[in-house]
Amino acid sequence: MDWLEVSVETTGEGAEAVAEVLSRFAPRGVALEAGPEGFGTGIITVRAYLPADAELPQTRRRVEEALWHLGQILPLPAPVFRLVAETDWAEAWKQHLTVLHVGRRLVIRPSWLPYTPSGEEVVVELDPGMAFGTGTHPTTQMCLLALEDTVHPGARVLDLGTGSGILAIAAAKLGAGRVLALDTDPQAVTVARENVHRNGVADRVRVARGSLAQAVGRFDVVAVNILAGVLVEMAEGGLARRLAPEGRLVAAGLLVGQEEEVRDAFERAGLTVIGRRQMDDWVALEATRTPARETGRR
Repeated sequence: MDWLEVSVETTGEGAEAVAEVLSRFAPRGVALEAGPEGFGTGIITVRAYLPADAELPQTRRRVEEALWHLGQILPLPAPVFRLVAETDWAEAWKQHLTVLHVGRRLVIRPSWLPYTPSGEEVVVELDPGMAFGTGTHPTTQMCLLALEDTVHPGARVLDLGTGSGILAIAAAKLGAGRVLALDTDPQAVTVARENVHRNGVADRVRVARGSLAQAVGRFDVVAVNILAGVLVEMAEGGLARRLAPEGRLVAAGLLVGQEEEVRDAFERAGLTVIGRRQMDDWVALEATRTPARETGRR
């Protein structure tokens, strides 16, 4: 199938706003690509892919209208459209990805690049496909750093919005005993399952379509790398109840200017922020269940 690529160049907070708009129309997700200056200070290109089917003219018009409305409150250049084949998209990933070292032990290796691990390095072999999560984005890297610090042998881990499956696979390779990886995008579920099998952790990682409502039970670690608005919605929807009494929430996807809103939502939901990381303009928060609210909340 051919795809219509829509790309918008923006900066900072604009990238998340554009990504949120484009995600409404892109069945295979949205990709963010930073220039040489990085995600915090330079130009960020947001890309989405629309299926070139009979509904494409109407979908394109709706995308243009949505971006126009966003442009009334956030100055944006006109979107750029181009027709691409799916194989061309896949090849584009290969031009930009390299072996990536994160934290003390984690190594993210694109499936087409050779790498020999040393010492106690944990290698995650990744073929992103059209799913978010290559390890290059600050939010993903901060989540990986947090998992390296919080996942203990045998831990039960929940990965909400798994994308490529990178966090779920890393958790399993760091010693987690059971990992549930959920995503609402069926293409992400397919890609994540392929990556889970490629990494030999299918016995510990279950990938399924869904979100918070489909996450049954309590977990020692809950990782959510998603948009700030969705973090607020999940907090209001009972995110705290998915944590074991001593469990840890790792939440990323928010910008500095959105931190207060997310913190307030967590506090109202019975979560206490106990840690914070920042890369460029992006923030990740770590939280536990507020002790005073444990009683009566099940």
